[in-house]
Amino acid sequence: ASGCLHLRARLGHLRRGLRGPALTGRRSVTSCIDPSMGLNEEQKEFQKVAFDFAAREMAPNMAEWDQKELFPVDMMRKAALLGFGGIYVRTDVGGSGLSLLDTSVIFEALATGCTSTTAYISIHNMCVWMIDSFGNEEQRHTFCPPLCTMEKFASYCLTEPGSGSDAASLLTSAKRQGDHYILNGSKAFISGGGESDIYVVMCRTGGPGPKGISCVVVEKGTPGLSFGKKVKKVGWNSQPTRAVIFEDCAVPVANRIGNEGQGFLIAMKGLNGGRINIASCSLGAAHASVILTRDHLNVRKQFGEPLASNQYLHFKLADMATRLVALRLMIRNAAVALQEEREDAVALCSMAKLFTTDECFAICNQALQMHGGYGYLKDYAVQQYVRDSRVHQILEGSNEVMRMLISRSLMQE
Repeated sequence: ASGCLHLRARLGHLRRGLRGPALTGRRSVTSCIDPSMGLNEEQKEFQKVAFDFAAREMAPNMAEWDQKELFPVDMMRKAALLGFGGIYVRTDVGGSGLSLLDTSVIFEALATGCTSTTAYISIHNMCVWMIDSFGNEEQRHTFCPPLCTMEKFASYCLTEPGSGSDAASLLTSAKRQGDHYILNGSKAFISGGGESDIYVVMCRTGGPGPKGISCVVVEKGTPGLSFGKKVKKVGWNSQPTRAVIFEDCAVPVANRIGNEGQGFLIAMKGLNGGRINIASCSLGAAHASVILTRDHLNVRKQFGEPLASNQYLHFKLADMATRLVALRLMIRNAAVALQEEREDAVALCSMAKLFTTDECFAICNQALQMHGGYGYLKDYAVQQYVRDSRVHQILEGSNEVMRMLISRSLMQE
């Protein structure tokens, strides 16, 4: 409740600052796919603001951010003024103190405006949550406030060139010398790499396997920390991706989050929420694609009549809408299970991430198909939703790993 009141004050500030159409002007959606269905009044309130922010601050710029590969720092700091820099972080360090379900609702709405940028914001939020949940009081009050305002940005550093899905085999070493760890190794495919200020790094302080891994915070500017060149990607172009390199990088022991050997657990706990968040981003992309397709069918004519008169396309659109609503319910169920720390939470999060990212990509791809040749043009937003949502099937644990986690849960029953 305190989190909702905290956010409500920020939303009131937004309303006073906004000019132009009413908050609800963005969402001309048919009732059967209305994403506010089933939400309480508080949730509907911040969902409306997130949709409006996406429409005003993100959607008009997403094509430029994509094509020019711009990292929209100023826009994200505006989002942080609404509490979106630390959505499920405790309020005493500047967070909004909301639930994982609330967080999913917000990320779905923001992703309709720019899926790529929202995905980065979700990773940033995950990092802040990890520090807030597992850090000591000094770490929480040092690192979290500037991250919640997005004065500083955070990156999650687990994947390495030789350890992707097999994350527990990571090789980045952290050897203790006095009151410092000396880090050597590299991380691959790091969102925000080179631009972020805080790097939440999983490194090996002990023997092989998951129990030898610890979690440390490395601050930008630390001697021995460097970055590879920015990689060229199919999508997610509004966020830079680089290798993060450690060469005799001395990090204070005081920057270790949790105990030695707890890093892999912290990383996996973060990813459970991260999987709900990234699935919610896919949901936003699919929702936007359904709306774009509906509108396109109403204006595009072939064979002397609007495409909207074609029953085959009606049925395709109906299938897309049905999957969209079912996926939304699946994500929200998993978010509640994780919030309640239920025994089935990990499996449900894995199911939600697997099924939602696969099916939402299929929805976006079908939307492109129904736009015909226009859908393949960068003047039309649908192609960007396709490109930006594709990688969600790979990251935060590939969908093949999700199947492993689900089957493991079943076999242990």
